[in-house]
Amino acid sequence: MELGISGRVALVTGSSQGIGFGVAQALAAEGAYVILNGRDSDRLAQARSLLGHAACSVIAGDLSQAEQVPQVIEKASGIRGRIDILINNAGSTPAGRIEDVSDEDWYRSIDLKLLGYVRCMRALLPAMRSQKWGRIVNIIGSAGYQPRATYIAGSAINAALLSLTKGLASEAAADNVLINGISPGPIRTQRWLDQIAHRARLEGTTKEKLEARASQITPVGRVGKPEDIAGLTVFLCSERASFITGGLFDVDGGGRVGI
Repeated sequence: MELGISGRVALVTGSSQGIGFGVAQALAAEGAYVILNGRDSDRLAQARSLLGHAACSVIAGDLSQAEQVPQVIEKASGIRGRIDILINNAGSTPAGRIEDVSDEDWYRSIDLKLLGYVRCMRALLPAMRSQKWGRIVNIIGSAGYQPRATYIAGSAINAALLSLTKGLASEAAADNVLINGISPGPIRTQRWLDQIAHRARLEGTTKEKLEARASQITPVGRVGKPEDIAGLTVFLCSERASFITGGLFDVDGGGRVGI
C-alpha cells in the first residue's frame, strides 16, 4: 500500500529507543526523512547507526526544559526547511499512589510529558497550518482512559493529553493538519520494564509476576511490541488517513487493561 509520505519530514521525540525508535524505523521504511530526538547523545548515536542508510538526523535536547524546545524545533526545521510530521513520544511518569508521588515528581512529569507535548505542538502548528499539511500523533497511554490509584500521576497526565489532542484536532483540521492520539497498553520496552520494577517494589512482588499478569489479562495473550504501535502511527501520518483526525486509538491487545 502506497502511504504517500515519502519525502515528508518527521520529528520523533523520545526516539532513541522503545516506541519512539520503532516509529522512527517505520517512518524511515516509508521513505520519510526522520529526525530523532532524545536527551542522551550516546543513545541517539546508537539509534542513528541502527537505522543504517535511512535518511535521518539526530538532535539532542531535553524537552522538559522550556528553553530547549524552541532550540530543538529550530534545528529540526532547518534541516529540510520544514517539519511535516510530529510524533510526540518523549516522557514518562512514575508509578505510585498519591502518597508515593512527591511534588517534584509531579512537576518533572508535567514538564516533560504534558508541557513537552504542548510546547512542541505550539511551536510547529503555525507552520503546518500555513503549509496546509501536517500530521501530529501523540503517544499517550491507556491509564488516561483507565485511571489507576497505583499510577495516579500517569493517569492524570494522560487524561489531560487525551483532552488536549481532541481539542486541538477540531481547530487545526480546516488547514489539513490532522491530530490523533494513540494509547498503548502494555508494550515491552525498557521504560515499561523500569515501571513495573518500580511498581513491584511498591507492592512487594516481583517484576516477573507483574509482566506475566499483564500477558494473562491482555485478551491476545501477550505484551505488545514497539512495532505494534509503529504500524498505526505511520498509517495516521499517511495520505491514506486524510479523513481521520481527533481520533483516540487504543493499541492494547484487545482491552483497556493495566497491571
